[in-house]
Amino acid sequence: MECYGSRENILKAKLEILEGLNKNGTVIINYDNDLLHNWYEKEKQNYNIITYGLNKQSNIIGQNALLHENGSECEAIVKGEKYKLHIPVGGEHFVQNSLCAIAVAQALNIEMSKAIEGIASFELTKRRMEIKKAKNGATIINDYYNANYDSMKAALDYLGKLPNSKKIAVLGDMLELGEYSKELHEKVGEIVANNKINILICVGEDSKYIVQKAQEQGMNKSQIYWCKNNNEAIGILQKEMKKQDVVLLKASNCMHFAEISDAIQ
Repeated sequence: MECYGSRENILKAKLEILEGLNKNGTVIINYDNDLLHNWYEKEKQNYNIITYGLNKQSNIIGQNALLHENGSECEAIVKGEKYKLHIPVGGEHFVQNSLCAIAVAQALNIEMSKAIEGIASFELTKRRMEIKKAKNGATIINDYYNANYDSMKAALDYLGKLPNSKKIAVLGDMLELGEYSKELHEKVGEIVANNKINILICVGEDSKYIVQKAQEQGMNKSQIYWCKNNNEAIGILQKEMKKQDVVLLKASNCMHFAEISDAIQ
């Protein structure tokens, strides 16, 4: 966002990939995304396009998702047939990713049974929704490989739906947002409050906007901490974190949240 100035300009840059697409090529898009949805409506006559998403008009449709701590189940409807998917990673965004994988399989004429098997056995890159255990038995969700508004929202929505007795979000700065940084960090604060997160711990200069907005949205001050560095966050976690709790670690990679994860493990 810092470099391109708007989501529309980012879309324009991403779509430059189509300049290398031959006339028989296929474009696969998330039909739930507002900008891609609008692009599809304008360009559907000009490309061979496969759409996926939770939207009922998609070619590959996901429905009836059940989200668990360590994975998800959902149904995929492909050419009128219904298939059950097991996804070994939590979060609705990975349901979307799995639907995308099925769309790729369709484009390459890969059998659905093999696509389903592939999804069930896939492993994440480390530090992306990686589940670990703290010293005291609490669940840690390491998702600090990178962070932008969409991935923050996805991770916090996932945390909010978990059944654990106490949910702790440890959030750091999202970098490279330029003039949009304050606005987008404030939006994250709203999401924290809306998901009824029990404890919010923030690290970083711009994360103060997360703190301020969470307070404005009604989150109790006693549940919110703004830290100067990772060591402060570690100290707070060691006091607050209990065995039945779940802790989300989410920030841009340059915030070095691996230090926090290693310390509480």
